[in-house]
Amino acid sequence: MVRWGIIGCGRIAHRFIQGLKAVPEAAYAGAWSRRPETVKDFTSQYGGYAFSSLEDLLAADDIDAVYLATLPDSHKQYSIAALQAGKHVLCEKPAALNVTELEEILTVARQHHRLFMEGMKPPFFPLYQKLKAHLLTDGIGKIGYVRAGSAVADLSRDHPNFSYELAGGSLTSIGIYEAFLALDWLGPLLDLQTLGRFEGTPVDIFSIFQSRHQDGFAQLYCGLDIHGYGDALIAGTLGRILIHKNWWNPAKATIDYVDGRTIELDEPFAHGGLNYELLHFCQLIAEGKIESPIITHDFSRQMLGMIDQARYQVGLYYKGETPPNPPQGKGFGKL
Repeated sequence: MVRWGIIGCGRIAHRFIQGLKAVPEAAYAGAWSRRPETVKDFTSQYGGYAFSSLEDLLAADDIDAVYLATLPDSHKQYSIAALQAGKHVLCEKPAALNVTELEEILTVARQHHRLFMEGMKPPFFPLYQKLKAHLLTDGIGKIGYVRAGSAVADLSRDHPNFSYELAGGSLTSIGIYEAFLALDWLGPLLDLQTLGRFEGTPVDIFSIFQSRHQDGFAQLYCGLDIHGYGDALIAGTLGRILIHKNWWNPAKATIDYVDGRTIELDEPFAHGGLNYELLHFCQLIAEGKIESPIITHDFSRQMLGMIDQARYQVGLYYKGETPPNPPQGKGFGKL
């Protein structure tokens, strides 16, 4: 049994607690947030202890692991504090503000021999795993192209994704998913080109980025003011895969083969979907592991590195960052 404390009580924390209740290996102990009113509401709804400070939560003997549900601006600070307190950490994506911060987190995780994993959910969904298993015996040949994206048009301008101080922007908040998909199917990044639209905001509200990888090319987009469709295409020499919307919460996929066959995969997910990565995390703790074999530390490093490059190319640097000189890749720049 892994006993959990939750740091941050926003919308994703509500989804996490829904998944936690479906995992017999997990138990919920309490929560803390930098906004006290959200802690009161959260614990009133789900129970658990309402911690008055981060230090109190991390000092609790009945907490083995923490789920970090805050925004990226605080991931380094809270992850390191939790690891130093002897807690395992499941951190919402992206794992840090940039690769430099991620390396600091990973160093502390190794020093304290604690599990640290980025909460990148798609590979743990039943549909995604069924798709990968199917392709082992009925593949689509050499995969050389990925097209994917996500954009939402119903966010109010006071949403944290629009906040420079909270490390918002479409690339950081949404594009990290697209980075995962491209790297997972095409391998390590070789080159990247990015175009971002700001329109008077301090962060990018729509970006497109195309990338060259070890095994092929990707065309990706992310946005905060456009109603994107949200599917994903993976193309190979013998066929193509369409992961139907929303591909980051995958439930259906269609495989069209060059020989005329069509395979439909339908695997609904339950309990909000975060239960699958949570179960994986609990199993890793039981096995004494400090790194996931699925979302490895290096894979998190690659995803974040891809987003770092894209941000730098459009001119988005968060407070305290030192811009690379020159930025890696051949960016299109900022509008």
